[in-house]
Amino acid sequence: MTTPVVSIAYHSGYGHTAVLAEAVRDGAADAGATVHLIKVDGITDAEWELLDASDAIVFGSPTYMGTASGAFHQFAEATSKRWFTDAWLDKLAAGFTNSGSKSGDKGHTLQFFQTLAGQHGMTWVNLGLKPGWNSSEASENDLNRLGFFSGAGAQTHTDQGPEGVHKADVATAEHLGRRVATTARTFAAGRAAA
Repeated sequence: MTTPVVSIAYHSGYGHTAVLAEAVRDGAADAGATVHLIKVDGITDAEWELLDASDAIVFGSPTYMGTASGAFHQFAEATSKRWFTDAWLDKLAAGFTNSGSKSGDKGHTLQFFQTLAGQHGMTWVNLGLKPGWNSSEASENDLNRLGFFSGAGAQTHTDQGPEGVHKADVATAEHLGRRVATTARTFAAGRAAA
């Protein structure tokens, strides 16, 4: 069985989203994937080639003013060169984001990632978790404590650094990484069987 290759293309303004990117990496590696972390605000030609050779690309960005960061938007626009050649057609995609508020309009950032993936003809991998922390017996330490379905959403207080990223959000990002790697392995096996 082939080892899936998962790349995490992300921007982190203050280090919070980098913590989540590392958690996605750890989850994917734990599930047996080869994983590349790629900071999109300094992406090299070699890193573009890593993305092109990946089975799955996980997009990550903080949510600023209701959408992905400006640096991530620049990266997204630069992917148009891949769009013209269908370089990412039929790859898997997923996403994660962080903001200072519980909601913070993170859903819009995840939808932006989904639209980007859809334009490239990629297949979106959702979080695959029921919402946590939604009953009187639940806890803020539950996986998916913020209740996002399309990807991993995290909340970090704006007066805290990367060490303040909530442990449940880190665990949710790890779950996303495992899910992407497992799905990539399943897709590869299906292609091989077809």
